[in-house]
Amino acid sequence: MDTNIKVPRALKAKVMLWTDVSYHDMEEIDNMQSVPELESVLCSVFGVDLPEPKRGVLLELYVQTVLFCREFSFRKEQTSALLSIIKSIHEANIETPLDNIEQCFKYCKELLLCHSVRRPPFSINLFSSKEVNCVFQYIHDSYIRHHKLYKYIFTPQVILDLSLTYSVIPDDEDSSTPENVMEEAVSKTDSSPETQETSIIGQEETTLSPTAELKTLIEKEVREQMTLVSGQLDQRMKEIADLHKRAVDSPQPNQRAKK
Repeated sequence: MDTNIKVPRALKAKVMLWTDVSYHDMEEIDNMQSVPELESVLCSVFGVDLPEPKRGVLLELYVQTVLFCREFSFRKEQTSALLSIIKSIHEANIETPLDNIEQCFKYCKELLLCHSVRRPPFSINLFSSKEVNCVFQYIHDSYIRHHKLYKYIFTPQVILDLSLTYSVIPDDEDSSTPENVMEEAVSKTDSSPETQETSIIGQEETTLSPTAELKTLIEKEVREQMTLVSGQLDQRMKEIADLHKRAVDSPQPNQRAKK
């Protein structure tokens, strides 16, 4: 199994007209009326070869996209492009088990722009301003809002397994002799009676070796650092979620055709 985890990255949008679904494929899709028939032809068109439940979830995503296109009477080229857009957003979401909703959301908007503004060869006006708003709302409601569920199903679970290896620290032979230990104990009794009593008690209770003490200190520092990093990650995820919510709630600008 591949143990390399991809980090979230920015993706470049491009025109996806007839990219995954050809005109002949669309004719077959249009001839299918029942959901099982649609699942069969879409499974063949996209080459879906996944075990359950991944197979069923992915085919359901494609079937619902076709039904949405039929509801709004989209043309064959529009349905083909939207299926490829959905497929690309899904692949971008599941290419990493890490949170990349910010990159996926930006990628989705850029893909829609590529298919709603006439600027060949970079973009085409395949969808009108009204249609692109409906498509954006559909993608948000059907996929982006549930991106964590898709990521949970299609990406491997990542578990942090932290192990520490301690190198043996050789003790100084001179400092470990009984004479030096006694000299150190005597030097600690020169301050006050309370300090003397504490030193004696400490000598009686201290049974850990220097290596064990160092190990305890390192483990304590690592726990503190992990707690700090975990708090920072939680705060970052909250900021991204708030940013995503503001972006969704903000009105979408009208798409204007360019020369």
